[in-house]
Amino acid sequence: MTTIERTERRELAHRTNDGIDVTLFWSKASNRVTISILHVRDATALEFDVDGADALDAFKHPYAYAATGGALNIATPHAVIRP
Repeated sequence: MTTIERTERRELAHRTNDGIDVTLFWSKASNRVTISILHVRDATALEFDVDGADALDAFKHPYAYAATGGALNIATPHAVIRP
């Protein structure tokens, strides 16, 4: 039997500036807090977990936390649909 984990994330905050989208997510099931960064211009993305106590600071300064948060490249130019 295969078990499928259902991941539902709630968007807690989102901002866009100069072609960069930053989103703060929280998962109720896992209690994980995640920062997602999307570069709209070159269609690349990073995603990493942060401690809940650091969530807003990481949302405001995502690159500082990405360097220490084990950021993963989650998209390629072909994986993102541009508007």
